[in-house]
Amino acid sequence: MSKPAASVFEKRVNEVRQFNRFYTKRIGALSESYLDSDFTLAETRVLYELAHRDDLTAKQLCADLDMDAGYLSRILRSFEERGLIKRVASKADGRQHLIVMTAKGRKEFTPLERGAFDGVAQLLEPLANERQEEVMEAMKVIRNALGDELPKSNSFVLRPSKPGDMGWVLYRHAAIYGQEYGWDERFESLVAGVVADYLKNHDPSKENCWIAEKDGKNVGSIFLVRETDEVAKLRLLIVEPEARGMGIGARLVEECIRFAKQCGYKKIKLWTNSCLHSARKIYERCGFYLVEETPHDMFGEGLIGQTWELIL
Repeated sequence: MSKPAASVFEKRVNEVRQFNRFYTKRIGALSESYLDSDFTLAETRVLYELAHRDDLTAKQLCADLDMDAGYLSRILRSFEERGLIKRVASKADGRQHLIVMTAKGRKEFTPLERGAFDGVAQLLEPLANERQEEVMEAMKVIRNALGDELPKSNSFVLRPSKPGDMGWVLYRHAAIYGQEYGWDERFESLVAGVVADYLKNHDPSKENCWIAEKDGKNVGSIFLVRETDEVAKLRLLIVEPEARGMGIGARLVEECIRFAKQCGYKKIKLWTNSCLHSARKIYERCGFYLVEETPHDMFGEGLIGQTWELIL
Protein backbone atom coordinates (compact mmCIF):
# COMPACT_ATOMS: atom_id res chain seq x y z
CA MET A 1 0.00 0.00 0.00
CA SER A 2 1.56 3.29 -1.10
CA LYS A 3 1.93 6.20 1.32
CA PRO A 4 1.62 9.89 0.53
CA ALA A 5 4.62 12.17 0.54
CA ALA A 6 5.41 13.74 3.93
CA SER A 7 4.30 17.20 2.79
CA VAL A 8 0.99 15.86 1.46
CA PHE A 9 0.33 13.88 4.64
CA GLU A 10 1.09 16.91 6.81
CA LYS A 11 -1.38 18.96 4.79
CA ARG A 12 -4.05 16.28 5.28
CA VAL A 13 -3.45 16.18 9.03
CA ASN A 14 -3.94 19.94 9.22
CA GLU A 15 -7.13 19.73 7.13
CA VAL A 16 -8.59 17.14 9.54
CA ARG A 17 -7.69 19.36 12.49
CA GLN A 18 -9.30 22.33 10.73
CA PHE A 19 -12.48 20.32 10.20
CA ASN A 20 -12.47 19.25 13.85
CA ARG A 21 -12.24 22.88 14.97
CA PHE A 22 -15.07 23.84 12.63
CA TYR A 23 -17.40 21.03 13.65
CA THR A 24 -16.84 21.18 17.41
CA LYS A 25 -17.68 24.87 17.24
CA ARG A 26 -20.85 24.23 15.18
CA ILE A 27 -22.23 21.61 17.61
CA GLY A 28 -21.35 23.57 20.73
CA ALA A 29 -18.78 21.08 22.02
CA LEU A 30 -16.55 23.91 23.29
CA SER A 31 -19.14 25.22 25.73
CA GLU A 32 -18.66 24.55 29.43
CA SER A 33 -22.06 22.84 29.49
CA TYR A 34 -23.87 20.98 26.72
CA LEU A 35 -27.06 22.53 25.26
CA ASP A 36 -27.25 24.96 28.19
CA SER A 37 -27.80 22.05 30.56
CA ASP A 38 -26.11 21.00 33.78
CA PHE A 39 -24.11 18.37 31.89
CA THR A 40 -20.83 18.45 30.02
CA LEU A 41 -20.51 16.87 26.58
CA ALA A 42 -18.74 13.84 28.09
CA GLU A 43 -21.47 13.39 30.69
CA THR A 44 -24.14 13.62 28.00
CA ARG A 45 -22.35 10.95 25.97
CA VAL A 46 -22.35 8.60 28.96
CA LEU A 47 -26.04 9.28 29.57
CA TYR A 48 -26.78 8.50 25.91
CA GLU A 49 -25.19 5.06 26.19
CA LEU A 50 -27.06 4.29 29.40
CA ALA A 51 -30.37 5.43 27.88
CA HIS A 52 -30.01 3.30 24.73
CA ARG A 53 -28.35 0.12 26.00
CA ASP A 54 -29.10 -2.53 28.57
CA ASP A 55 -26.89 -4.68 30.80
CA LEU A 56 -23.95 -2.28 30.81
CA THR A 57 -21.11 -2.53 33.27
CA ALA A 58 -18.67 0.28 34.03
CA LYS A 59 -15.93 -1.79 32.38
CA GLN A 60 -17.94 -2.19 29.15
CA LEU A 61 -18.82 1.50 29.12
CA CYS A 62 -15.19 2.47 29.60
CA ALA A 63 -14.06 0.24 26.73
CA ASP A 64 -16.83 1.28 24.33
CA LEU A 65 -16.29 4.99 24.91
CA ASP A 66 -12.49 4.67 25.08
CA MET A 67 -12.66 6.84 28.19
CA ASP A 68 -10.18 7.08 31.06
CA ALA A 69 -11.39 4.75 33.80
CA GLY A 70 -10.83 7.29 36.57
CA TYR A 71 -12.68 10.02 34.66
CA LEU A 72 -15.63 7.71 33.95
CA SER A 73 -15.71 6.59 37.57
CA ARG A 74 -16.06 10.21 38.73
CA ILE A 75 -18.90 10.81 36.23
CA LEU A 76 -20.77 7.70 37.37
CA ARG A 77 -20.30 8.59 41.04
CA SER A 78 -21.74 12.04 40.35
CA PHE A 79 -24.72 10.51 38.50
CA GLU A 80 -25.34 8.12 41.38
CA GLU A 81 -25.26 10.91 43.95
CA ARG A 82 -27.78 12.88 41.87
CA GLY A 83 -30.10 9.88 41.59
CA LEU A 84 -29.68 9.53 37.82
CA ILE A 85 -28.37 5.95 37.89
CA LYS A 86 -28.26 2.97 40.20
CA ARG A 87 -26.18 -0.17 40.32
CA VAL A 88 -27.85 -3.59 40.38
CA ALA A 89 -26.41 -7.09 40.55
CA SER A 90 -26.34 -8.96 37.26
CA LYS A 91 -28.74 -11.91 37.13
CA ALA A 92 -26.30 -13.75 34.89
CA ASP A 93 -23.29 -13.12 37.14
CA GLY A 94 -23.87 -11.89 40.69
CA ARG A 95 -20.26 -10.69 40.90
CA GLN A 96 -20.96 -8.03 38.28
CA HIS A 97 -22.92 -4.85 38.84
CA LEU A 98 -24.90 -3.29 36.01
CA ILE A 99 -25.47 0.42 35.65
CA VAL A 100 -29.15 1.25 35.19
CA MET A 101 -30.66 4.65 34.44
CA THR A 102 -33.37 5.67 36.90
CA ALA A 103 -36.67 7.35 36.06
CA LYS A 104 -35.13 10.65 37.16
CA GLY A 105 -32.16 10.04 34.89
CA ARG A 106 -34.40 9.41 31.89
CA LYS A 107 -36.41 12.52 32.69
CA GLU A 108 -33.29 14.66 32.70
CA PHE A 109 -31.87 13.00 29.59
CA THR A 110 -35.00 13.47 27.45
CA PRO A 111 -34.54 17.22 26.78
CA LEU A 112 -30.86 16.57 25.98
CA GLU A 113 -31.85 13.99 23.37
CA ARG A 114 -34.43 16.36 21.90
CA GLY A 115 -32.00 19.26 21.92
CA ALA A 116 -29.29 17.25 20.19
CA PHE A 117 -31.74 16.16 17.50
CA ASP A 118 -32.99 19.69 16.94
CA GLY A 119 -29.44 21.02 16.76
CA VAL A 120 -28.47 18.65 13.95
CA ALA A 121 -31.81 19.28 12.24
CA GLN A 122 -30.98 22.99 12.16
CA LEU A 123 -27.67 22.17 10.46
CA LEU A 124 -29.29 20.02 7.77
CA GLU A 125 -32.61 21.77 7.20
CA PRO A 126 -31.22 24.67 5.08
CA LEU A 127 -29.56 22.18 2.72
CA ALA A 128 -31.30 20.87 -0.40
CA ASN A 129 -32.10 17.15 -0.41
CA GLU A 130 -29.16 16.38 -2.71
CA ARG A 131 -26.73 18.22 -0.44
CA GLN A 132 -28.07 16.36 2.60
CA GLU A 133 -27.46 13.07 0.81
CA GLU A 134 -23.92 14.17 -0.04
CA VAL A 135 -23.24 14.96 3.62
CA MET A 136 -24.63 11.57 4.71
CA GLU A 137 -22.51 9.73 2.16
CA ALA A 138 -19.37 11.68 3.14
CA MET A 139 -19.92 10.80 6.79
CA LYS A 140 -20.28 7.11 5.92
CA VAL A 141 -17.05 7.23 3.92
CA ILE A 142 -15.19 8.81 6.86
CA ARG A 143 -16.56 6.30 9.37
CA ASN A 144 -15.72 3.34 7.16
CA ALA A 145 -12.23 4.63 6.38
CA LEU A 146 -11.42 5.18 10.05
CA GLY A 147 -12.62 1.74 11.11
CA ASP A 148 -16.10 2.37 12.47
CA GLU A 149 -18.45 -0.59 12.09
CA LEU A 150 -21.61 0.86 10.61
CA PRO A 151 -24.83 -0.91 11.60
CA LYS A 152 -25.91 -3.33 8.91
CA SER A 153 -29.53 -3.64 7.92
CA ASN A 154 -31.39 -5.88 5.52
CA SER A 155 -34.02 -3.23 4.86
CA PHE A 156 -34.30 -1.66 1.42
CA VAL A 157 -36.75 0.48 -0.52
CA LEU A 158 -37.95 0.53 -4.11
CA ARG A 159 -38.34 3.93 -5.69
CA PRO A 160 -38.88 5.43 -9.15
CA SER A 161 -35.78 6.43 -11.07
CA LYS A 162 -34.40 9.95 -10.84
CA PRO A 163 -31.78 11.89 -12.81
CA GLY A 164 -28.44 10.11 -12.63
CA ASP A 165 -29.88 6.63 -12.10
CA MET A 166 -29.67 5.66 -15.77
CA GLY A 167 -25.94 6.31 -15.80
CA TRP A 168 -25.63 4.06 -12.76
CA VAL A 169 -27.71 1.32 -14.43
CA LEU A 170 -25.45 1.34 -17.50
CA TYR A 171 -22.21 1.47 -15.50
CA ARG A 172 -23.13 -1.31 -13.08
CA HIS A 173 -24.43 -3.65 -15.78
CA ALA A 174 -21.21 -3.27 -17.75
CA ALA A 175 -18.97 -3.59 -14.68
CA ILE A 176 -20.72 -6.48 -12.93
CA TYR A 177 -21.29 -8.66 -16.00
CA GLY A 178 -17.78 -7.91 -17.21
CA GLN A 179 -16.27 -8.97 -13.89
CA GLU A 180 -18.50 -11.98 -13.21
CA TYR A 181 -19.06 -13.39 -16.72
CA GLY A 182 -16.43 -11.77 -18.92
CA TRP A 183 -18.97 -10.09 -21.19
CA ASP A 184 -17.34 -7.47 -23.40
CA GLU A 185 -18.22 -3.91 -24.44
CA ARG A 186 -20.90 -5.18 -26.82
CA PHE A 187 -23.05 -5.94 -23.80
CA GLU A 188 -22.49 -2.40 -22.55
CA SER A 189 -23.64 -1.17 -25.97
CA LEU A 190 -26.78 -3.32 -25.74
CA VAL A 191 -27.63 -1.94 -22.29
CA ALA A 192 -26.94 1.60 -23.47
CA GLY A 193 -29.45 1.08 -26.28
CA VAL A 194 -32.14 -0.14 -23.88
CA VAL A 195 -31.55 2.79 -21.53
CA ALA A 196 -31.48 5.35 -24.35
CA ASP A 197 -34.70 3.99 -25.86
CA TYR A 198 -36.40 4.11 -22.47
CA LEU A 199 -35.38 7.72 -21.89
CA LYS A 200 -36.38 8.78 -25.39
CA ASN A 201 -39.73 6.99 -25.65
CA HIS A 202 -40.82 6.50 -22.04
CA ASP A 203 -44.61 6.25 -21.62
CA PRO A 204 -45.22 6.58 -17.85
CA SER A 205 -48.74 5.17 -18.17
CA LYS A 206 -47.39 1.85 -19.52
CA GLU A 207 -43.70 1.76 -18.58
CA ASN A 208 -41.63 2.17 -15.46
CA CYS A 209 -38.21 1.73 -13.88
CA TRP A 210 -37.59 0.87 -10.24
CA ILE A 211 -34.40 1.39 -8.29
CA ALA A 212 -33.70 -0.64 -5.16
CA GLU A 213 -31.96 1.51 -2.56
CA LYS A 214 -30.30 0.36 0.66
CA ASP A 215 -28.75 2.74 3.19
CA GLY A 216 -28.95 5.53 0.59
CA LYS A 217 -27.10 3.53 -2.07
CA ASN A 218 -28.43 2.08 -5.33
CA VAL A 219 -28.27 -1.72 -5.13
CA GLY A 220 -30.66 -2.91 -7.85
CA SER A 221 -32.80 -2.01 -10.84
CA ILE A 222 -35.48 -3.31 -13.18
CA PHE A 223 -37.49 -1.95 -16.11
CA LEU A 224 -40.89 -2.76 -17.54
CA VAL A 225 -41.41 -1.48 -21.10
CA ARG A 226 -44.18 -1.76 -23.67
CA GLU A 227 -43.84 -4.12 -26.62
CA THR A 228 -47.50 -4.05 -27.70
CA ASP A 229 -50.72 -2.96 -26.03
CA GLU A 230 -51.03 -6.44 -24.51
CA VAL A 231 -47.38 -7.47 -24.07
CA ALA A 232 -44.79 -5.93 -21.78
CA LYS A 233 -41.06 -6.67 -21.60
CA LEU A 234 -39.06 -7.02 -18.40
CA ARG A 235 -35.57 -5.55 -18.85
CA LEU A 236 -32.29 -4.96 -17.02
CA LEU A 237 -32.80 -6.75 -13.71
CA ILE A 238 -29.64 -6.43 -11.64
CA VAL A 239 -28.69 -6.61 -7.95
CA GLU A 240 -25.35 -5.51 -6.53
CA PRO A 241 -23.24 -8.44 -5.23
CA GLU A 242 -23.20 -7.19 -1.64
CA ALA A 243 -27.01 -6.91 -1.61
CA ARG A 244 -27.82 -10.38 -2.91
CA GLY A 245 -29.68 -12.86 -0.73
CA MET A 246 -32.00 -10.20 0.70
CA GLY A 247 -34.92 -10.78 -1.65
CA ILE A 248 -34.30 -7.61 -3.66
CA GLY A 249 -34.37 -9.34 -7.04
CA ALA A 250 -37.67 -11.10 -6.31
CA ARG A 251 -39.19 -7.90 -4.97
CA LEU A 252 -38.22 -6.02 -8.15
CA VAL A 253 -39.78 -8.69 -10.37
CA GLU A 254 -42.93 -8.76 -8.24
CA GLU A 255 -43.25 -4.99 -8.60
CA CYS A 256 -43.00 -5.32 -12.39
CA ILE A 257 -45.76 -7.94 -12.38
CA ARG A 258 -47.99 -5.79 -10.18
CA PHE A 259 -47.53 -2.77 -12.43
CA ALA A 260 -48.11 -4.82 -15.61
CA LYS A 261 -51.43 -6.09 -14.28
CA GLN A 262 -52.40 -2.56 -13.31
CA CYS A 263 -51.63 -1.39 -16.86
CA GLY A 264 -53.80 -4.10 -18.41
CA TYR A 265 -51.05 -6.16 -20.04
CA LYS A 266 -51.88 -9.80 -20.80
CA LYS A 267 -48.31 -11.10 -20.91
CA ILE A 268 -44.78 -10.25 -19.78
CA LYS A 269 -41.78 -11.42 -21.83
CA LEU A 270 -38.10 -11.32 -20.94
CA TRP A 271 -34.81 -12.33 -22.51
CA THR A 272 -31.97 -13.65 -20.38
CA ASN A 273 -29.05 -16.06 -20.58
CA SER A 274 -28.84 -19.61 -19.27
CA CYS A 275 -25.76 -18.83 -17.15
CA LEU A 276 -27.70 -16.34 -15.01
CA HIS A 277 -28.92 -19.00 -12.59
CA SER A 278 -30.07 -16.74 -9.74
CA ALA A 279 -32.19 -14.60 -12.04
CA ARG A 280 -33.73 -17.65 -13.68
CA LYS A 281 -34.73 -19.06 -10.29
CA ILE A 282 -36.49 -15.78 -9.47
CA TYR A 283 -38.37 -15.85 -12.78
CA GLU A 284 -39.45 -19.44 -12.20
CA ARG A 285 -40.70 -18.72 -8.67
CA CYS A 286 -42.71 -15.78 -10.02
CA GLY A 287 -44.45 -18.03 -12.58
CA PHE A 288 -42.43 -17.38 -15.75
CA TYR A 289 -41.84 -20.34 -18.05
CA LEU A 290 -39.15 -20.94 -20.67
CA VAL A 291 -40.39 -20.78 -24.27
CA GLU A 292 -37.22 -20.64 -26.39
CA GLU A 293 -33.44 -21.11 -26.25
CA THR A 294 -30.97 -19.87 -28.88
CA PRO A 295 -27.13 -20.07 -28.83
CA HIS A 296 -25.39 -16.77 -29.56
CA ASP A 297 -22.08 -14.90 -29.27
CA MET A 298 -23.45 -11.35 -29.05
CA PHE A 299 -21.10 -10.33 -26.22
CA GLY A 300 -19.28 -13.52 -25.26
CA GLU A 301 -18.59 -17.09 -26.36
CA GLY A 302 -20.84 -20.10 -25.78
CA LEU A 303 -23.87 -18.16 -24.57
CA ILE A 304 -27.43 -19.45 -24.71
CA GLY A 305 -30.13 -16.83 -24.86
CA GLN A 306 -33.50 -17.67 -23.33
CA THR A 307 -36.96 -16.19 -23.77
CA TRP A 308 -39.32 -16.49 -20.82
CA GLU A 309 -42.98 -15.54 -20.57
CA LEU A 310 -45.60 -14.99 -17.90
CA ILE A 311 -49.34 -15.03 -18.65
CA LEU A 312 -51.08 -12.45 -16.44
